[in-house]
Amino acid sequence: MSNAKVLPPLDPEVTIATEVEPCCPPLDERPLTAEEAERTAKMFKALGDPVRLRLFSAVASHEGGEACVCDISDVGVSQPTVSHHLKKLKEAGLLSSERRGTWVYYRVESAVLAAMGRLLAKAAA
Repeated sequence: MSNAKVLPPLDPEVTIATEVEPCCPPLDERPLTAEEAERTAKMFKALGDPVRLRLFSAVASHEGGEACVCDISDVGVSQPTVSHHLKKLKEAGLLSSERRGTWVYYRVESAVLAAMGRLLAKAAA
């Protein structure tokens, strides 16, 4: 039995705000709640590892907005380690996946990224 999540096709007409609930408000809007801080820290922690950041970048920059694990696993670590890092990115809400036959395809959760960007961008401006 597979626990892979089946994803709908990418729809460019769907607005970012309706895809996933944002992680948190901009830092200069109000103090984060304990729950918001936990959720946000998990996302940034997942991206704090160089291998995870490379994998995330490989998925994000892949043509079509998604990538097969077979196309992104050349990051200098073993395949089980790649799987571990992809799992951590999924647990942090940064990636979603879909199994197609024997391969798993990953997609960046764009709404989460947009919320993380807003978190920092407004405060930096």
